[in-house]
Amino acid sequence: MCGICGIYEYGVSRPRVDEELVVRMRDTMIHRGPDDAGVYVTEDRRLGLGNRRLAIVDLSPAGRNPMPNEDERVWITFNGEIYNHESLRPGLEAKGHRYRSRTDTETIIHLYEERGLDFVQELEGDFAIALWDDNAKRLVLARDRIGVKPLYYTLTGGRLIFASEIKAILEHPAVSRDVDEEALYHYLTFLTTPAPQTLFAGIQKLPAGCALTCDARGDVKVTRYWDATSTRLDPALEDEQAIAEELRRLLSESIAKRMMSDVPFGVFLSGGIDSTANVALMSRLMSQPVRTFTVGFRDNPAYNEIEEARLVAKEYGTDHHEVMISQQELLDFLPDLIFHQDEPIADPVCVPLYYVSKLARETGTKVVQVGEGSDELFCGYREYAYYLDLHDHLWRHLSRMPAPLRRSMASLGRALCRTGITRLLPKGRKMLPDLLRRLADGEELFWSGTFVFDEVNKQQLLTPEARRRLGTRPGSEDAFSSYSVVRSDLDRLLASKPDADQLDRMIYQELKLRLSELLLMRVDKMTMATSVEARVPYLDHKLVEFAMSIPSHLKYHEGETKYILKRALKGIIPDRVLHREKKGFGVPINEWMLDRLGGFVENALFNSALRRRELFDYGFVKRLLNEHRSRRTNYAFFLWSLLNLSLWYDQWIDSPRAAEAPRSRAAAEEVAIT
Repeated sequence: MCGICGIYEYGVSRPRVDEELVVRMRDTMIHRGPDDAGVYVTEDRRLGLGNRRLAIVDLSPAGRNPMPNEDERVWITFNGEIYNHESLRPGLEAKGHRYRSRTDTETIIHLYEERGLDFVQELEGDFAIALWDDNAKRLVLARDRIGVKPLYYTLTGGRLIFASEIKAILEHPAVSRDVDEEALYHYLTFLTTPAPQTLFAGIQKLPAGCALTCDARGDVKVTRYWDATSTRLDPALEDEQAIAEELRRLLSESIAKRMMSDVPFGVFLSGGIDSTANVALMSRLMSQPVRTFTVGFRDNPAYNEIEEARLVAKEYGTDHHEVMISQQELLDFLPDLIFHQDEPIADPVCVPLYYVSKLARETGTKVVQVGEGSDELFCGYREYAYYLDLHDHLWRHLSRMPAPLRRSMASLGRALCRTGITRLLPKGRKMLPDLLRRLADGEELFWSGTFVFDEVNKQQLLTPEARRRLGTRPGSEDAFSSYSVVRSDLDRLLASKPDADQLDRMIYQELKLRLSELLLMRVDKMTMATSVEARVPYLDHKLVEFAMSIPSHLKYHEGETKYILKRALKGIIPDRVLHREKKGFGVPINEWMLDRLGGFVENALFNSALRRRELFDYGFVKRLLNEHRSRRTNYAFFLWSLLNLSLWYDQWIDSPRAAEAPRSRAAAEEVAIT
């Protein structure tokens, strides 16, 4: 993996892309590529490309980016891995293309020469790509199908500026720093910003499965080249056993592909189903022990999976490594966390993920396989089961009632909420008021597997002035809401698959938002912070397409989550792992918030420059703190999300370094996705 960046001055009358500026942008991301660096600027100075390289395949200087084709009319800067590049190479060589290296980068260039913009259809892997076509005077950006690799861009003053990380874009003097308050509103709910938005006004992220083109006229188009909406199960797979066998085959192939490396590789091991399967299937393909890495919590053993990981490591004879952390490590890492995230990713798992990545790097391991995506594709969370049961037993019946009756029931429910009855419900105190509102408004039950501030408590958090600016008017039919994000994804799914059931809808929503922009983003940012490349075998696009075609009743079967994956892995991993209750990768953020972290949070929130924007009612924030400290309600995630936001604002928007940048909002050009 690498860090890429570039500038295209398509609409500047006197283009003068400065090589030193491109280098400065590039070198904000040395952590993404400490092994090598390159820069290319066209003779007319209209375009500049930069690259920081983490050498994984072909470690020689021949792999340096930016890289040209044979006649230097096509240039590429590339972040990622193309796992089928060796199988594509002979066909391209037969058509006359000459290779200078063993890298996958050259295969991308030659595919583009042969297939034009359809080149992405041939690629199997994780990537963020920038291609300059000098003949067509066209810049092409592309992000992989699932969103494993990030790619950001901005359009301002006749320029397109892009990079793997926002901090590189901010180095350009034409880019201003301000908050996109609409994106902030969505962040409060989803712990991240939905693509194409970022928290920086005028800076966007290319959505997963999309490509962008920009020509000399400044015609910018974003096109969705892949989606997981229309997959159907192969009729030849007649029964459950056949489906399980095909799933096992695809997963085995995916893990094998992701062993492509000229440097040491390993697995992040928790001892659960997904990471154990990675170890088991990888060990079948190796003559030496698999390297495994596990993180635990020194003072909070209830959160640990160390013992389970040790059992798996012993079972497969791995070269096992462990690191233990505490809240002190969190406090020590916070400044670097805000730096590496670029914009808040309010998941505290970022902290142990950083330390286990650092552990891997310290052993000389540059590539790791991780288990992200399995729970989303195969219904692995108990939270999903809760929503499915609620939908099947209650919601689907209530949602069919006439709107006036739904609104009356919701009003009665809200009145009951005010009596304190929700304290008796497992999730009700936080969720029920907004679930009633969703019912009254005819919205979907499920929005995301992870959300914090819903529409009801956002109205309490935001000041009247902030609500006015955002157009959030409780009770108004045209009130602004984060449901717009959910609805846009569902509309796309239902247009292609009108018969999508509740679990189909949930999984698709997770692929589009939580997985691509929260879970995969945290993996990318934290592994790259330590110069480690993470690979995600459960998210091979062929495996994803197959998983999306499997009937829902084989994923959640008679109260059992991940049913079909467990069938596929029967005999591959121990039964004790298959049937152990899922623990999940948790962090003792609640306990830490009751300890020293709580005092740090209060000081950071109430002394942040963010207060001057008058977005939040800090009396309400104080009540959250007091409720949490009294142990009446666990508001740890609410407070963590506000802490991340405040620290981000102080570092990136209102700081001496930020003050050097222009303060006016960037003149962003809105681009529709087709």
